[in-house]
Amino acid sequence: MIAALDTAAYEAATTACALVDRSERGKLALTGGEAKDFLQGQVSNDVLGLAAGEGCYAAFLTAKGKMRGDVRVLDLGDELLLDCERGVLQDLFDQLRTTMLGRDVQLHKRTLQMALFSLLGPAAARVAGMPEGAPEHACYRDGGLVLAITDTGVGVFCPAEDGDAVRERLLAAGAVAAGGDVAEVVRVERGRPRYGIDLDDTVIPQEAGLNERAVSFTKGCYVGQETVARLYYKGKPNRHLRGLRLSAPVPSGTPLRLGDREVGRVGSSVVSPAHGAIALALVRREAQPGDVLAAGDATAEVVAPPF
Repeated sequence: MIAALDTAAYEAATTACALVDRSERGKLALTGGEAKDFLQGQVSNDVLGLAAGEGCYAAFLTAKGKMRGDVRVLDLGDELLLDCERGVLQDLFDQLRTTMLGRDVQLHKRTLQMALFSLLGPAAARVAGMPEGAPEHACYRDGGLVLAITDTGVGVFCPAEDGDAVRERLLAAGAVAAGGDVAEVVRVERGRPRYGIDLDDTVIPQEAGLNERAVSFTKGCYVGQETVARLYYKGKPNRHLRGLRLSAPVPSGTPLRLGDREVGRVGSSVVSPAHGAIALALVRREAQPGDVLAAGDATAEVVAPPF
């Protein structure tokens, strides 16, 4: 059963500014003279090309090009701040720690040391005190805060001990408190897959439509590059990330059938005040936009995201 959404908070997230506490997310930092060069060989996007105040979205891959996790990388000048799903934090930490030996790189845990608030909505920059129109992943230091532009607003990092005070300051500036369910609805509406729900270690970035956001085809070598490049230049992915317009809410994991054949399973599933019951799913390429799939007792019209 999908719980009822706070419609006032959703309204703020889509027309003004909502605040969601995301402090549980994983956070790491890399410092040292070889930090950028080292991370360049570990992730799919071009970290070496970043200047201070810039950032990017990237994937950690296996040697076979499958995703181990995704990460936001922020170049703060004196360090690289990495923001990831909590569920992959330890795996990524272990990968970095074991491959950095002999390099001028230091790895720091920041998950418990830093709070993180997501400001969602068109007024997020104003509430955060940031300039309007900055590109996604642009990042700034403001005293003890790190402010970073996201696709839906602004991420605000601060020392954990300052979290309550920062939260109250953002609410006083006009943000409306919201739960994580509001952030999930906004994410699904925008067609952004989430690792651990829509993505896992069976997925190659191109299948999930992540090449443009997360992959550089001009940088040097990195783990998993050969498979990712070969699929991009010579192959066709067997699956694609699609949106689903559902006739009724269904839980994540529900099998999707085209005729008698299973073509995927429901990933993120939400009820949107604007769009009704919708979901994301990786489905086989024979399930094209416009097709209607069976999803348990419901039907699912395949659409190209975003909604």
